[in-house]
Amino acid sequence: MKVYGLIGRSGTGKSFQAVNLCKELNIESIIDDGLFICRNKVAAGISAKRQKTKVGAVKAALFTDEGHMKEVSEAIGKMNPSSVLVIGTSDRMVDKIVARLGLEKIDERIYIDDITTEVQRAMARKQRDEMGQHVIPVPTFQLKRQFSGYFMMPMRMILKEFGSWRDISEKSVVRPTYSYLGQYKISERVMNDIIEGVKRADENVAEINKVGVAVMQDGINLYVTAVFRYGIDLPEAAKRFQKNTVREIEYMTAFNVNRLDLEVKGLI
Repeated sequence: MKVYGLIGRSGTGKSFQAVNLCKELNIESIIDDGLFICRNKVAAGISAKRQKTKVGAVKAALFTDEGHMKEVSEAIGKMNPSSVLVIGTSDRMVDKIVARLGLEKIDERIYIDDITTEVQRAMARKQRDEMGQHVIPVPTFQLKRQFSGYFMMPMRMILKEFGSWRDISEKSVVRPTYSYLGQYKISERVMNDIIEGVKRADENVAEINKVGVAVMQDGINLYVTAVFRYGIDLPEAAKRFQKNTVREIEYMTAFNVNRLDLEVKGLI
């Protein structure tokens, strides 16, 4: 396995540049902030950006926890990529990560200052310092489980080739748990309003009686009681209402909906 190191100060755009670098050098996998990303999927690990403190984030990035280290090491062995890009803020940091995960010594070191301009690095620092946003080099749907309830959006890199636009990679922008901007929270009243909106768009649902919300570590569980219209295909209508409700809540709040239990209280 060929091991690359991508090195640069915090907030200089390393994670943003990682996907481009992997495409350019045909690197199969990335180790970034506690995650092992292989072939554009999160294969193992816990994101440092999900930790509650900056100290916790550093520990996660360095794989100090034995369970975390073992999980990622085993995933690397199982997937056996031909190459890996290890991202860190210093030579010492990437060397520690490599040693901790039992990888070979770094074959090639790439410094962010050598592959980006000062303007690009300034833009990255602004995004980090003023907006509290961080980039993770993996598609958004791969991160939903770890970042339930936090700002998250896809960032696609588009290339114009032979007169047509082609989507060449996707990264995700997240706001870390330890960000000074804090954590999103949502009230039951807001959740109820969203579900009422789904009901108004569904002619098969007559009324919503009750909405219960339980906030879990990786998302929310919902309990909804409703009255449906008489004379409809009730199982099909209930499934459709469940599906539409989950979709709207996840879209509008960024929370994962682990489950939505729907109780039909009656027909009118």
